[in-house]
Amino acid sequence: MDIKDLMGTILDGDTLKGIAGVTGSSQKDVKGVLSSALPALLNGVKGQADDAATAEGFVGALSDHAKADTGDITSFLSGIDLEDGGKIIGHLLGDKADETTKAAAEKAGVEKGKAGSILAAVAPLLMSLLGQNAASGDNAASNNASGIGGIIGSLLGNVDLGSLVGGLFGGSDDSDGGLTELTTSDGKKKKKKTDKKEKGGFLSTILGFFKGK
Repeated sequence: MDIKDLMGTILDGDTLKGIAGVTGSSQKDVKGVLSSALPALLNGVKGQADDAATAEGFVGALSDHAKADTGDITSFLSGIDLEDGGKIIGHLLGDKADETTKAAAEKAGVEKGKAGSILAAVAPLLMSLLGQNAASGDNAASNNASGIGGIIGSLLGNVDLGSLVGGLFGGSDDSDGGLTELTTSDGKKKKKKTDKKEKGGFLSTILGFFKGK
């Protein structure tokens, strides 16, 4: 799994729908919260992997979550443990958890509690996907406290996490279509009408960000 696969799974329509369902949110709310908080979560992942004081526990947590079957996202999310997800958010964000959740809520226009639930729902999925990546192929031999930083660094090292906020989820969007902000080759911004019937749609726009990385 590379960053395209990871982001593709997290931002897939079934995932957004599943998170919306278990949190009583709209898919638009889910996108709004993730657009603000996902970079912070990924930075938190890097911090846990790079810190000698937390790396061993992080590897253990990844190993536990890697056992979950993410092949059927709808089924996975229907059984999600929001309490466990909240604990994951606490570990990844530390003393910035409250601030990050509040900022995500304000950006998405939802209550802070709902934003927290959305983050708690996506956290176990993120950990499961990362754990499966760490345990697979050539990564398996380095899936320990001393090697996890390299695995995570290889996965996320070429991603400008700050640009995720302004680029990946730009523009307004809902399940029936909307406007997506794109950056042209000359650096100018333009609005593109999206539609739920458009091939690739929202996900293709997101994955296009990673081309050439």
